Amino acid sequence: MTDRCIGPRYAPYALAVLMVAYVLAFVDRQVLNLLVEPIKRDLKLSDTGISLLQGLSFALFLSIGGLPIGRLVDTRRRVTVLSMGIAFWSIATGCFGLTRIYAVMLLSRIGVGVGEATMTPSAYSLLGDYFPPRRLGLAVGIYSMGAFIGSGLAMILGGAILGMLPKGDVSLPLVGAVRNWQAIFLLLMPIGLGVALWVASLREPRRGAGGSDETPGWGEVRRYFAVHWRPILGVDAAVGFTNMAAYGLLSWTPAMMARTFQMGPAAAGWRLGWIVILACSAGTFAAGLAGDALRSRGRETGRLMVMAGALAAAIPLAIAAPLMPVPGLFLALAAALLFCLSAALGSGPATVQEITPGRMRGIQHAIAVLTANLLGLGLGPTIVALITDRVFARPAAVAWSLAIALPLMLLIALGCCAFAMKVYAGALRRQQIP
Repeated sequence: MTDRCIGPRYAPYALAVLMVAYVLAFVDRQVLNLLVEPIKRDLKLSDTGISLLQGLSFALFLSIGGLPIGRLVDTRRRVTVLSMGIAFWSIATGCFGLTRIYAVMLLSRIGVGVGEATMTPSAYSLLGDYFPPRRLGLAVGIYSMGAFIGSGLAMILGGAILGMLPKGDVSLPLVGAVRNWQAIFLLLMPIGLGVALWVASLREPRRGAGGSDETPGWGEVRRYFAVHWRPILGVDAAVGFTNMAAYGLLSWTPAMMARTFQMGPAAAGWRLGWIVILACSAGTFAAGLAGDALRSRGRETGRLMVMAGALAAAIPLAIAAPLMPVPGLFLALAAALLFCLSAALGSGPATVQEITPGRMRGIQHAIAVLTANLLGLGLGPTIVALITDRVFARPAAVAWSLAIALPLMLLIALGCCAFAMKVYAGALRRQQIP
């Protein structure tokens, strides 16, 4: 049932709850990156084998599952869909911590992906109805900070907990003896179930800027995408290739710091985690403010201009950062690179939402998730791993793999952004959104 009594004071509270859920999603998703070395050692995996756990197995079902879930978001109570998804991925995260059988770990990561497929379509659809268009960029920017806060907390807390746990096996109630890295995944499950209950308590807003709750038919959906496919494809592809670079960087930076600078998980997680939280949150927040400011001044492609500028600045940083000879220089350039990447990514959702009718935002954001995660999470970590394993054939060369792969991904993203900019203004005028 839709709650018709939601006022403007409720929107910031709902945004905070959705942001907490998004933080949790990225903690569950990204904590694996900090634990690459102990998992590889225990399971005797190659970089490519671990990358399938990091990316492809997770992203494939996150992306494909998002399509029917996006339709469900457009036709059912969104807070219920989201809360059930959070509970499902939290249980799957716990299952990952119960096993050291590679096939079962892959299935668990698939389960996390299926559950997290509810997050983005539900949240963006809700935010579009909690906030008016003039405040949407800032709201989406604040919400998007959850991805980076979650990624940073995964490294900070994961490293700290791993440092506090005894080396080797840990004995847990009801579970028995598990490896210390397994205990981290098991601890995340009850936290997620609590967040699922909190999200279920949110009020459901009325759908659409025009105040209609009517569900669009498939014919209407197809006609909309047939008319607007060029700007949607351009923006979604730009975000996808930027995600590819971001996930490639975040997936392999902890391992690179261990192999290049002999830095353990706790030390690397603490340093990199705070950089991710501060630099990426600042980039996303700045992108939201800048995009809103340019739009308020009549620049119809203002959000795309922010994205293009951030991508152009990121390319030289992506070449230089992994090749720095000392940790301090690497971390300084990595902070600047992550700021630019997050600014580009933070511009994407509000950009495409401006040209999407309120009743179709669930399916549109599901398509955006499909593109962003198949390219980004599905291929980003694996491409870096394949270059390391197949081209250099030595784990210590992961820094060179990053310096080669990331700039190429960002160049393609910049080209996609330029393609979208040519047709975006016309699509925006057809929507008649101020």
